[in-house]
Amino acid sequence: MTGTSGTGTAAPVLVFGTGTGEPLGHEARRALAAATLVVGARRHLEAAGREERTGRAEHVVLGPLAPALDRIAEHAPGDGARVVVLASGDPGFFGIVRALAERFGAAALDVRPGAPSVAVAFARLGLAWDDAVVVSAHGRDPRSAVNVCLAHPKVAVLTGPGAGPAELAAGLAHGTEGRVLVVATALGDPERERVERLTPAEALARDWPDPVSVVLCLDESRVLSPVRTVAGAAAGPGRWALDETEFEHRDSMITKFEVRALALARLGPRTGDLVWDIGAGSGSVAVECARLGAAAVAVEKTPDGVGRIRANAAAHGVYVHAVHGSAPAVLDGLDEPDAVFVGGGGRELPAIVTACARRARRSVVVALAALDRVPEVRAALAGAGLVPEGVLLQSSRLAPLPGEVTRLAATNPVFLLWGTRPAVRASEGATQ
Repeated sequence: MTGTSGTGTAAPVLVFGTGTGEPLGHEARRALAAATLVVGARRHLEAAGREERTGRAEHVVLGPLAPALDRIAEHAPGDGARVVVLASGDPGFFGIVRALAERFGAAALDVRPGAPSVAVAFARLGLAWDDAVVVSAHGRDPRSAVNVCLAHPKVAVLTGPGAGPAELAAGLAHGTEGRVLVVATALGDPERERVERLTPAEALARDWPDPVSVVLCLDESRVLSPVRTVAGAAAGPGRWALDETEFEHRDSMITKFEVRALALARLGPRTGDLVWDIGAGSGSVAVECARLGAAAVAVEKTPDGVGRIRANAAAHGVYVHAVHGSAPAVLDGLDEPDAVFVGGGGRELPAIVTACARRARRSVVVALAALDRVPEVRAALAGAGLVPEGVLLQSSRLAPLPGEVTRLAATNPVFLLWGTRPAVRASEGATQ
């Protein structure tokens, strides 16, 4: 195969997926026999060496990508130069194909995929995976993968150093009743392959050697889904800022949908995020964040409120970790949030806002009715380094009157204040 690289230089690169049990095919064996440069992880190079004679080829062991890409670029075309890259499974699925295409151009690549490790892991369990959310923790902070596992019932995590089963289990150790981790190690190796089902606590107590291929996190009560036409996580909700009647609540103690709509816009919940809902009451904000793909924690000081939060989450088909306790003290035991909604707090409100604002990575949104508390909330947001903004929301809803006529029914005015981390504001502005 010949192609044209991004720099206009002929640089054919053959990329073969391997490592999940399939023996090297005829094309791969023939390519290796003719190769002058072979790039791959040490285990792939060793396996290729056992199957084929690649003695005349230069071998480059993959570690950091940049040196390997530089060596491929230096491997001048012509004079019979042939480059072969060996990768795990499907190298176009969270694999090296992206980096190769960015450097040399997609036309320079001839990609022959193997079975993805995710597909093999689910096959070992006899489960379909078209509804699974797949997240890579390789070379990344595992917190995003943990949040995805908290929010979705069927998740596959591609692991890496410092982001393996134990690190994932540490983030799932609390509030994840019914979750099981399936750790697939050395998939495809007839001697070393293991597929183990464990609770997060059991996975946390173990030492995990390489190579862990993939970790599945399953809510087994929800792993079987209807027939699907679009792969991946379920499509986002068709609507949000749901009516108060769609939540169980007490004495109208619920964030009204007009307020909730703007609060959600300022929170920006998305897959991979963790959102706190403090003074959650019915948990309506937490539930809506979960429906939008974020992991959600709802803090409520009343036992009956905790029960309502769980009931509302179940009614809307999402998971919310309901925490019984009073802020700000109870917040110390929670993982760092991306965004926080504060809907209650009383006299403790300034202290709660301060505690939340110090830990939120992106934003804090506060709903309050008392005018007297606005200055101290703004001061708490600014004092923690956030840029405070806010509005007074006043709305009147259409309400029927006898005689088939309509009146305007005013809702109580609500102040919605929010603070945003300056670095986040700058990065959002740079992308516009």
